[in-house]
Amino acid sequence: MYVIRNGIIVQPDRLLFGYELVVDEDRIAAIQRQGALDAEAAGAGIIDAHGGYVVPGLVDIHSDYIETVISPRPTVLMDLPTAFFEAERELLAHGITTMYHSLSVYRHDMMDVKPVRQWERTQELMALISSTKRTEGRNAHLIRHRLHLRLEVDNVHMVDQVEGYLRDGTIDELSFMDHTPGQGQYRDMEVWRRSFRGRDPLSEEEAARMASERQDAPKLTYEQLDYLAGIARERGIALASHDDDSTEKLEMMRELGCTISEFPVTLEVAQAAVALGQHTVMGTPNILLGKSHSGNLSAREAVRNGVATCLCSDYYPTAMLQSAFVLHRDFKLPLEQAFAMLTIGPARAVRADGEIGSLEEGKKADVLVVREVEEGQRSYPVITATLVDGRVVSRMWYPSLPSMSARFAVDAATRAETLADEEVR
Repeated sequence: MYVIRNGIIVQPDRLLFGYELVVDEDRIAAIQRQGALDAEAAGAGIIDAHGGYVVPGLVDIHSDYIETVISPRPTVLMDLPTAFFEAERELLAHGITTMYHSLSVYRHDMMDVKPVRQWERTQELMALISSTKRTEGRNAHLIRHRLHLRLEVDNVHMVDQVEGYLRDGTIDELSFMDHTPGQGQYRDMEVWRRSFRGRDPLSEEEAARMASERQDAPKLTYEQLDYLAGIARERGIALASHDDDSTEKLEMMRELGCTISEFPVTLEVAQAAVALGQHTVMGTPNILLGKSHSGNLSAREAVRNGVATCLCSDYYPTAMLQSAFVLHRDFKLPLEQAFAMLTIGPARAVRADGEIGSLEEGKKADVLVVREVEEGQRSYPVITATLVDGRVVSRMWYPSLPSMSARFAVDAATRAETLADEEVR
């Protein structure tokens, strides 16, 4: 049992001052007036937040960062299990306690030659993620791993395999993608052509030929998409569309059962998605950069216009925690609203909000203690303690913070052992 005291508890719609959070086993047992529990008598450890924020663990429902860890260079492929362990330690440091690893299923990908995106590698990663789910809470992993499978619509031979993974519980979120040049993310053909910079230069003729090949390639039919979507709907698996560029596409995806619109490419489409009751996902790197790398609707603009319900790391996990404070500082957005887009918003989108995403009694005890440290003229949010499933999995100390930030009272069993050792001495 732990009691987290002297912190500002961040809930989806408010900040609580003068309250403490009680963790028992893997759940939040109580949120009550500070001092209501005699921690020593209850045998509880005390975590002193020292005036920092007590925040739900961040829920990231779209990130391909694991691919970067496995394949740090285009032709390099690291050992997958090792990279998986290393990635989760980095994610934990950024406050991400639930990660929906977004793995792509391409027929071919002329935009990215990383070997990690070969189907055989993707299957290995899927197996790793599944193994952690089967032993969750009693295995060696620090965070909660989930699978977001991204199916490119030109992969016409994958229906049976994706169906199998939907039926056996491997997939936790399924999205339909179409990166055909001339629509979606690449509706601006010049943006598509610029995507090849840094690789072998393409002449205009070569670019036109490649674009034509992609445009003419066979694609999954509506009936095939509906078949897979139907299996997902039956099993309560969240469905997402990707790079929606028109209300017509939104409507079609809605008919399939998609309730998530990832990266709508214009403000008008994002507004239409919200009007339809969709969850809209934008990337936190764009919050820090101030623009979309592909020239489409920026996350900042989406937030400013109230059409971003979820924020994800996309490819840069560092941006998650930082973005909450950037939105609070630069946009004057209430901090609880900023964190809601990183926690309860995405949890609702993937239908996991009954267990995670907010600090409420009875929910999983995924908790961050967050403070700000100053460096020069700037301040940075840092995490001094992290609990996942009620276990303290991370503790960090920064020189500019109170020295007690790195110290935690221990549980009753450890205290008893310490006293016994002192008596022996």
